[in-house]
Amino acid sequence: MPQDYILARLLSNNAQWAEDVDRAEPGFFAETAKGQAPKVLYIGCADSRVPESVVTASKPGDIFVHRNIANQFHLNDDSALSVLTYAVAHVGVQHVILVGHTNCGGAAACHAAARKPPSAEPPADPLTRWLAPLTEIAREHEDLTDLVEANVRAQVTNIAAADVMAAAWAAGKDVQVHGWVYELETGRMRDLGVSVGKAGPV
Repeated sequence: MPQDYILARLLSNNAQWAEDVDRAEPGFFAETAKGQAPKVLYIGCADSRVPESVVTASKPGDIFVHRNIANQFHLNDDSALSVLTYAVAHVGVQHVILVGHTNCGGAAACHAAARKPPSAEPPADPLTRWLAPLTEIAREHEDLTDLVEANVRAQVTNIAAADVMAAAWAAGKDVQVHGWVYELETGRMRDLGVSVGKAGPV
């Protein structure tokens, strides 16, 4: 499939979508252009099969989003931290949802890497460096679905440990952090029951 056809199709689909929305809700785009006030920050995997707005039937403006390979939240990652800071301190989100998914390619790669002897050399490429913490988690899990869930729990813990969350909770903000898994096989979200709020587990 030529690249020009792919791009033309995307632009055509967008134009049709914009027309459909404007017909169904006149003034929708003019209103959303004035500002945003989503109540949810969604942190998920970059996987093309998990488009957050589609699988939650949400509209533009409903969800603030950060996505990366294998839905990681590293406490030294300025990209993720800046999104969390902006969402919590400025946008005013009430729920931060960390979402993993079944059959995750990143988790599968870490699962395979964890079965090999650890290397004495530091990771040479950005993807391996990015996934190194998940590879360590994978050493403790034989089952891939168990690893996906363990990863979600670990990232919820990381988010809750971020300075911006401590500051928000200290200021009395009722912001909660949740861990979900999207099942590719069914299209359903599953709450892992690991939510954390200002007073601890929710």
